[in-house]
Amino acid sequence: MNRPIQWQIATVAAIKPETAHVKTFSLALPDWSAHRAGQHYDVRLTAADGYQAQRSYSIASAPERAGQVDLTVERIEDGEVSSYLHDVLVPGDKLEVRGPIGGYFVWEARQGGPLLLIAGGSGVVPLMAMLRHRAAAAAKVPARLLYSARAWDDVIYRDELAQLGAAGSGLEVAYTLTRSQPPGWQGYARRLDNAMLAEVAAPLRGAPQVFICGPTLLVEAAANGLVQVGVPSKQIRTERFGPSGGSA
Repeated sequence: MNRPIQWQIATVAAIKPETAHVKTFSLALPDWSAHRAGQHYDVRLTAADGYQAQRSYSIASAPERAGQVDLTVERIEDGEVSSYLHDVLVPGDKLEVRGPIGGYFVWEARQGGPLLLIAGGSGVVPLMAMLRHRAAAAAKVPARLLYSARAWDDVIYRDELAQLGAAGSGLEVAYTLTRSQPPGWQGYARRLDNAMLAEVAAPLRGAPQVFICGPTLLVEAAANGLVQVGVPSKQIRTERFGPSGGSA
């Protein structure tokens, strides 16, 4: 029988800026347990008067990294928890967390592939955990990531994704920038559509395992579009957030 997930006090080990509005918080956990790529942690803040605010944040780090987890968080305007994390929290501070949580939107290397990941904005976070797990497990299953962002400067994990894509492990990364593109841009420059989805999915052949994460409208468009281009709906798993979650 699984034990209930308890709240614990994590220590902020490091804070890394990812973009102008996104930071990764490395948390050292006294009661660490290995997560599954795609799971999340709850973060709870308690004010002096007893008022509490709680949010869920996807784990970005690979399960193979013991003792710590990375939570990558976009600062949301007027967001109670994300504003505190971005504006107040410093290394050495304590944070109340609970996890890992979730069992549907998860992938483990032993499940095999091929793997198709589709991200909108900060929806790349749990998908990055999958790619980091894939690399740590030395898995060679064919994988493709399609990442939709507003602009090149909004792409989270940009350098690491380039390294993973160049490692010769069977991973290819494609981007679509929906609002602005740098000079000489060779990627997509529009919102997701069926033609784009079909082109990205085609090299995987057959029925890939699909994970889509991002704003609701993007997730629905991607899931529906993939079905229309021939991907079985039973192969598609989705995770979505509302308009305030950093839609692409």
